[in-house]
Amino acid sequence: MSVAAEQHDVVTGSFGYTGKYIARGRRVVSLTGRDGRESPFGDAVPAVPFTFDRPDTLAANLANVDTLYNTYWVRFDYGRTTFADAVRNTKVLFDAARRAGVRRIAHISITNPNRASPLPYFAGKAELEDALRDTGISHAILRPTVIFGAEDILINNIAWLVRRLPAFLIAGDGSYRLQPVAVADVARLAVEHGAGEDNVTIDAVGPEVYRFEDLVRLIARTLGRRIAALHVPPRIALLAARGTSWFVRDVLLTRDELAGLMADLLVSDRPATGEVRLNTWLAEHANELGRRYTSELNRHYRRPAVSAE
Repeated sequence: MSVAAEQHDVVTGSFGYTGKYIARGRRVVSLTGRDGRESPFGDAVPAVPFTFDRPDTLAANLANVDTLYNTYWVRFDYGRTTFADAVRNTKVLFDAARRAGVRRIAHISITNPNRASPLPYFAGKAELEDALRDTGISHAILRPTVIFGAEDILINNIAWLVRRLPAFLIAGDGSYRLQPVAVADVARLAVEHGAGEDNVTIDAVGPEVYRFEDLVRLIARTLGRRIAALHVPPRIALLAARGTSWFVRDVLLTRDELAGLMADLLVSDRPATGEVRLNTWLAEHANELGRRYTSELNRHYRRPAVSAE
């Protein structure tokens, strides 16, 4: 049975991070993998579970859908959840959308996807871009870099470390770059291109490019902190991250994530499409940034959440 008789849009994970910003202020239905998650929208956004193991039910729940906004993905393999699962499930979702007659899909990918990449995140995203194109559904593919915002993990947790430690370990020379984009900009681009008709692939990237060490120092200055930047081999940085992960009961950083960062995969050679400048956003949110550690495992795998102070 479909979730609505009238035409509507669907957002995957609208109770999460990027999906919440896409759904905000709009009449949508949420597809979610988290039963019982408290909705930030109250009863205004109906929710139905993913049913990847029941494609017919998934297709029925996509009946009367104009645009499907897909943010579903995983950050790393954890327990029974793997990149391979995410790729397979997303293909099921795309096929269900095709069978249901969904007009358009706005899909969140990543900058520099590559099916030949040794990094499953980037290889899987490239495979899914091809799978979406093969459906024949009108689509917009958005390729963001590091997304920052009030619920951000990376920027917030760098700030959390800066607030508590006199030194920050920098893997290698710290010259590798990233081009952060505001979650509000990603949502704006998704909605704008979700309403279109032409098949497009765009990089959703902010107006500033930072060397990683410069980003850490900018965060420290914004918080009024003086820290020493210690350059260490990547394996030492990963060992330190593993120790911090044990302390906060989370996964702070993976080997693949560091490899992608150091390979300059989180920057774009295309014009900026985001408008919000990170340095301005940091100044506006300095009082609350990094006050609490933001846990990936709490957000996606555990309930209730436990925050490290």
